[in-house]
Amino acid sequence: MRIALFTETFLPRVDGVTHTLCRLLDHLAARGHESVLFAPAGGPARYADTPVIGLRGWRFPPYPDFKLISPLVPIAGPLRAFRPDLVHVLNPVTLGLAAMRQARGLGAPVVASYHTDVPGFMMRWGYRLPARLMAIYMRWLHNQADLNLCPSSVTLEALRRQGYRRLKVWSRGVDTALFHPARRSAEWRLRLSGGHPERPLLLFVGRLSHEKRVHWIHRVLNALPDARLAIVGDGPARAGLQRLFFGAPVVFTGVLRGEDLAAAYASADIFVFPAANETLGNVVLEAMASGLPVVAPRSGGLLDHAVHGETALLFEPEDCDAMTAAVRELASNPARAQQLGRAGRARVEPRTWAAVLDGLLDDYRDVLMSQATASARPAPSPRRLADGL
Repeated sequence: MRIALFTETFLPRVDGVTHTLCRLLDHLAARGHESVLFAPAGGPARYADTPVIGLRGWRFPPYPDFKLISPLVPIAGPLRAFRPDLVHVLNPVTLGLAAMRQARGLGAPVVASYHTDVPGFMMRWGYRLPARLMAIYMRWLHNQADLNLCPSSVTLEALRRQGYRRLKVWSRGVDTALFHPARRSAEWRLRLSGGHPERPLLLFVGRLSHEKRVHWIHRVLNALPDARLAIVGDGPARAGLQRLFFGAPVVFTGVLRGEDLAAAYASADIFVFPAANETLGNVVLEAMASGLPVVAPRSGGLLDHAVHGETALLFEPEDCDAMTAAVRELASNPARAQQLGRAGRARVEPRTWAAVLDGLLDDYRDVLMSQATASARPAPSPRRLADGL
């Protein structure tokens, strides 16, 4: 297959969309498919076997590393030259609109994947009217696609209630060989705990942006003075978080990747994830694969995997005190924490990236087959049309 992909975010920005897309590009190369990626300028010219066409954009003030690309961007020439069998738009907003229009002109079917609850974040920021308008726009945009993929069954049901059509779950995998309890490291635990490896070690991994609510963990540390916290990641909220946690037993590592990231997960005791608008939460899967018990909100796509009392302790999304109580319960009962961690590992072990991405390729083929079938179907005769009136 020849697949043209469009993304509103890519390297060097690191987030869940970029992580999933890089996995997909690696898989397309491994399976021998041809692909091209249209993305904001500033990233690599090539990833795996995929050439990357960088497009000029404008920085979005709340998130300086996110670029908005005009829906009038000139993509028709390179897209036509590539001759795609299918177009996949990831998290479409403005560039996604341009891609859909051009794909229709070429007669190529469109798959759209929903990754981020943008209206939900806008509501949380207090932009109520813009959030409602964004929700209407995103539904209109996605409903132009031949297939809409979402990362969890929870997200699928939420989108269905909002009027999205042609929905299917495209879940996420996790590298269970890389993220494994055996990666636990005395050296990393000493580093992450600030030199106090004997103390309970809490861990947050993710993009440091306001909607992740990392600041909530400050209250947890106030309630558990013996606990230590490691924050792995970077983003626009980092400076503010460093001011908030100044003097607290917290280590900021910045972005970690590969074996360093795996060691950080496995060397902690409890994974704390306050974000309440996640469509999946890749980091939750990685924490579970690493054998960590999870404390997270009872909301969003992570509910497909984080089961209260089995692999996690879940709290009501706006109840910070309940989150604190859940962390205290696990910190005071290491045997219970380890039991949840083992169950989490067992739950995600079958979720390999290869299986998940092979399923996506099957979805691509189904869309192409449906288009071919529709094209081959004879048009109704004038007489049949008249009979139906």
